[in-house]
Amino acid sequence: MPEALEGQIERIAYSNEETGFTIARLKVYGRPDLVTVVGNLMAATPGEILKLKGEWTNHPRYGEQFKIVEYRTTVPASVYGIQKYLGSGLIKGIGPVMAKRIVEIFGEKTLDIIEEHPEELEKVPGIGKKRITMIQKAWEEQKEIRDVMLFLQGHGVGSGFATKIFKQYGNRSIQVVKESPYRLATDIFGIGFITADRIAANLGFDRNSGQRARAGVLYVLQQLADEGHVYYPHRPLLDKCREILGVEEETVINAVQALSVEGRLVIEDTATVSGETAGTKGVYLARFHVTETGIARHLKGLMQTPKSIRSFDADRAAAWVQTRLSIDLAPNQVLALKGAAENKVLVITGGPGTGKTTIINAVLKIFSGLRARVLLAAPTGRAAKRMSEATGYGARTIHRLLKYSLQKGGFQRNEQHPLNCDLIVVDEASMIDTVLMYHLLKAIPPEATFILVGDVNQLPSVGPGNVLADIIASDAVPVVRLNEIFRQARESRIIVNAHRINNGLLPSLSPSGPEDDFYFIEQGDPEKVLHTILELVKDRVPGRFGFDPVDDIQVLSPMHRGKVGTSSLNAELQRVLNPRKDGVTRGDRAFRIGDKVMQIRNNYDKEVFNGDVGRISRIDPEMREVEISFDGRRTTYDFMDLDEIVLAYAVSIHKSQGSEYPAVVVPILTQHYMLLQRNLIYTAVTRGRSLVIVIGTRKALAMGVKNAKTLQRYTLLEQRLRWTEA
Repeated sequence: MPEALEGQIERIAYSNEETGFTIARLKVYGRPDLVTVVGNLMAATPGEILKLKGEWTNHPRYGEQFKIVEYRTTVPASVYGIQKYLGSGLIKGIGPVMAKRIVEIFGEKTLDIIEEHPEELEKVPGIGKKRITMIQKAWEEQKEIRDVMLFLQGHGVGSGFATKIFKQYGNRSIQVVKESPYRLATDIFGIGFITADRIAANLGFDRNSGQRARAGVLYVLQQLADEGHVYYPHRPLLDKCREILGVEEETVINAVQALSVEGRLVIEDTATVSGETAGTKGVYLARFHVTETGIARHLKGLMQTPKSIRSFDADRAAAWVQTRLSIDLAPNQVLALKGAAENKVLVITGGPGTGKTTIINAVLKIFSGLRARVLLAAPTGRAAKRMSEATGYGARTIHRLLKYSLQKGGFQRNEQHPLNCDLIVVDEASMIDTVLMYHLLKAIPPEATFILVGDVNQLPSVGPGNVLADIIASDAVPVVRLNEIFRQARESRIIVNAHRINNGLLPSLSPSGPEDDFYFIEQGDPEKVLHTILELVKDRVPGRFGFDPVDDIQVLSPMHRGKVGTSSLNAELQRVLNPRKDGVTRGDRAFRIGDKVMQIRNNYDKEVFNGDVGRISRIDPEMREVEISFDGRRTTYDFMDLDEIVLAYAVSIHKSQGSEYPAVVVPILTQHYMLLQRNLIYTAVTRGRSLVIVIGTRKALAMGVKNAKTLQRYTLLEQRLRWTEA
């Protein structure tokens, strides 16, 4: 029979917002020591009174614990409890200091004052009318959120998600969840189909219902898009959906057809695109069909429209710019200059040290001499900043160039409001996904010249598509390949080894001298690799090379899980590089002032995008806010939005695209064998500007270098460019 226990929460040791699982320390009357209680608690708050039923257990490591079976909460009645309760961050606008001031004046009547007579709070030093309004709003929201939490608690939804659901739907939250639980998967970041499906099942939704099947199909296609696919073949899609949903094939077929009729999916015969006699059906999420077909249409149109600037002699221009810049161009660089003069669209691709930046500078010099209006852009803030530094011209991210505004409904630059330019040059073009390229092309005026610069041998974009590679493979657009490594670049073993890797050769691993910039440390034990990485980042590299361990050194890992995956590395690197104890904890993640962090989704509202790296500059428990500086621009996050942020002492190699770091440390082990590919290792090595340290085994490195098979991404852009008429 369950035992009863009553006490006041002293502190929360651990809380998982998704599941509600909580470890709390309780002050129980008659017991000298705090009691540990474990179980599902919805948004448990220090100071609250818990009335529990459960059983005592003995944990082999943590000792005696009370395992919760059921519970009720009540607000605290004592002055101490009320102060603890209010100071816990429960109410935005009241932190520990303010809670103490309020309780000193109102004592045991504090909660009644906030509830019934909030205007009385003006008696408290530091509280004015504006803060009273904020406290009132937060207090009312907290009560309503609790109602939502109580409803969702029985359906396996944690407090963090309940808060997000309330933020999205307000007082309609319970109604929306009851009527359309699958909306949660598309409306709220972090709640996927699996969670929504669990809620729906608990609410009694039929697992064979059309609503569930349609939501499941959309979920599977979005997961495939996250893997890089723009569309997916019809037959394999049916098999995946049937497996995940656990329903008959006919149910999935009906769902796909219904979504097609609704306009949410497009089903297309691939033979009609490629010009083949026989094809298979491809299934697109509607927005990806619009963007892929739009890229082909706009590129064709761009190439067929005359230039806005007057024609000029390309040979004379090449000779002139070499004299003006005091440079000698290689034959392929001259070809690139001529290509820029003669073509409306041009791709310039090449590895490190092949002179891509030199060509950009030469092109800018020529076009500026013609008084052309020039724009420079790159997919990420760091790439744009590097482009500005290398050229002396202002470069912006593509999102900023296109003036994205959530309030105004998206990108403000488009066909109706095109960019004001005669030439646009975009660097790091391999990073541009299908959706972004579509919106960029929509905004380029038909008479402008468009130059894409990038390294096609790097990993493809994080988002769906393989745009740069498809454009090159189509033969529809002129391409210049820069393949000569210049003398100065040949002195860098980073660059030499990058080209060896790209050619399928094992990099040179023996150090060449004290000024070397590429090192290999042989170590196969993941535990020892982790220990060595911590030593390198904290002491050895800063001590020998003078690099800052946080700002200058970046650890890049092929994977997220495992001893040397990004999750484990970040926890350990945070421990040694930023050991301060104050901060905010979200589930099993702790954030502290000074932490290096990364945004993991596009947040158009904040103008912060997937892959942007910043530093935490302020944490305000009272206002429940975290301030992060991204390249000097400060952005504020509410505590509940911190699932958009991860630590970035270590990042995945995929997320490092478009960035360049003074020093990188890369673990390459055989446990990564599923992910080891030539373009992955090539991308990692080319992220380092002055120093690359690879730590792992020769066997793992050889496995990756030899594996030139890139994971197939389903896209028809190459075929559309070959066959589509503008």
